[in-house]
Amino acid sequence: MNAKPPEKKTSTKKAVRKNPRSRSKLKKAEIEAMFFRLREARPEPQSELNYSNPYTLVVAVALSAQATDVGVNKATRALFEKVTTPAQMVSLGETKLIEYIRTIGLFRTKAKNVIALSQMLLDDFGGEVPADREQLERLPGVGRKTASVVANVAFGEPTIAVDTHIFRVSNRTGLGPGKTPNAVEEILERIVPEPYKLHAHHWLILQGRYICKARKPDCPNCQITDLCKFNKKLLMP
Repeated sequence: MNAKPPEKKTSTKKAVRKNPRSRSKLKKAEIEAMFFRLREARPEPQSELNYSNPYTLVVAVALSAQATDVGVNKATRALFEKVTTPAQMVSLGETKLIEYIRTIGLFRTKAKNVIALSQMLLDDFGGEVPADREQLERLPGVGRKTASVVANVAFGEPTIAVDTHIFRVSNRTGLGPGKTPNAVEEILERIVPEPYKLHAHHWLILQGRYICKARKPDCPNCQITDLCKFNKKLLMP
């Protein structure tokens, strides 16, 4: 009697497919051309938040979450006339701080965080704002986006903070498509040409704020419309 051949063992483990890193939909030359034009339009872009030193910048950016720069500037105008250091903020106290910023969304939570981050700066950093992004993220109410903005604006680090404007512009144009802000950040930090990295953050924010707007992008007045992968037919009535 012939013996049966041994049965092949079937693995119960499912093959795990590794996801390749997301890539830009633009070619290298198109990315270079995009940032060249953005630089031509705004050679020296500046933050639209009012601040006088790294500390007031941290406070302003922390307050700007889910709020407009215009609204934050109105609230901090009187505040920054009296408070420019962590020690002065702690002395002011949470209750009085609320009186200055109550026109800003989530003002109670933000006031609590501002006092807490000011106290941490005094306790752990000698009252100075650290330039390191990871150290900045330790501060109460300071997430990755806020830390990246401060590192970029106050200390000249080539960081890219992905807010709603940058997220929209990156996905809509195809420059850095991603499902999350962190995914978009990873692509942008990898593909933005070195000469443009310092100001890339501001160029993309301003593009999203004034040209590539959420409801209806102003494609006719966009300097990079021919490079953009957005389907312009979607704008047709």
